[in-house]
Amino acid sequence: MAAVVLVGTRKGLFVGRSDDRERWDWDPLAFSMEEVYSVGVSPHGSPPRLFVGTTSWPFGPRLMRSDDLGASWQEPKRAFGFPPGSGAIVERIWQVQASPVDPDVVWAGTQPSALFRSGDGGETFDLVQALWDHPHRADWEPGAGGQAIHTILPHPTDPDVVTVAMSTGGVYRTEDGGASWNPRNHGIAVPFMPGETPEYGQCVHKVAVDAGGPDRMYAQNHGGVYRTDDAGRSWARISEPLPAEFGFPVLAHPRRPGTAYVFPLSADIERFPPGARPSVWRTEDAGDTWHELHAGLPDEAYTVVLRDALCHDGADPLGLYVGTRHGAVWSSTDEGESWHEIRANLPEVVCVRALTF
Repeated sequence: MAAVVLVGTRKGLFVGRSDDRERWDWDPLAFSMEEVYSVGVSPHGSPPRLFVGTTSWPFGPRLMRSDDLGASWQEPKRAFGFPPGSGAIVERIWQVQASPVDPDVVWAGTQPSALFRSGDGGETFDLVQALWDHPHRADWEPGAGGQAIHTILPHPTDPDVVTVAMSTGGVYRTEDGGASWNPRNHGIAVPFMPGETPEYGQCVHKVAVDAGGPDRMYAQNHGGVYRTDDAGRSWARISEPLPAEFGFPVLAHPRRPGTAYVFPLSADIERFPPGARPSVWRTEDAGDTWHELHAGLPDEAYTVVLRDALCHDGADPLGLYVGTRHGAVWSSTDEGESWHEIRANLPEVVCVRALTF
């Protein structure tokens, strides 16, 4: 089984290749000294098309794509950005997601919080104006990492339905192809805002869709892990069994309903694992119980895993990959039961994506 893992860092993209998911060879650094905040993989094509969102301090952001598994990269025909006269500039591309039903449609989320859509496979992108003009926009505030759309979840069968999440602002959903957007945050607490839980304004860190159906989703909030069974109309807190409620990523198993993974951190003011013991935690019953997956990980590491630095490769058994802010990449080939380090001494890891073929 061949595998490719793409590791986006603050100083470029590292691409690893393996025939057995145990021994890895690494390409030379790509996009040297550019921040790589997002990597997208299209489910269409053989090989699948890859996307990378980079940011150069002198020249700004760009969205690159590859049709040869990262051996070469091309820039779209039209520069990625806001239309002339909008008064805004794209600072970073935080998320790239290809449509699961239409091979020509690609979505991108940016900082500041905006959604862009491509209808030609990523050659050109247009601003989704209805979300940009949303009346709530004036109240969206930047989190510590910036004010950005970091989660895009196209519906698996209905191209008119897309769910996005941002920090801060919360979860929003369209069911009419982007013509209108409604907040979907009921039940998600806002620890830093006293009083009644608001309709929007939550600092949701990441959202993932359960394998059992698109109406069940998991959210890692600024404080607490949540689950919805009704497409975000209501959320219930499921993090009580965890050692801590703060964290950034949440990842759903692609085939096993009720199975999801998180990487807890002690608190927003103590951003390292509880007891400095890094562990992935897994639920197999949609959050009723959680189990620590630590075997092979360091006994002590004062590190952080960011929202897009926990991923799977889709294989069976499922391969999991974790990238850390101290520059390590850990891998599991048995669905998280055991781990080993496949790369060390990298720059700060921002995002990781993997695929097998």
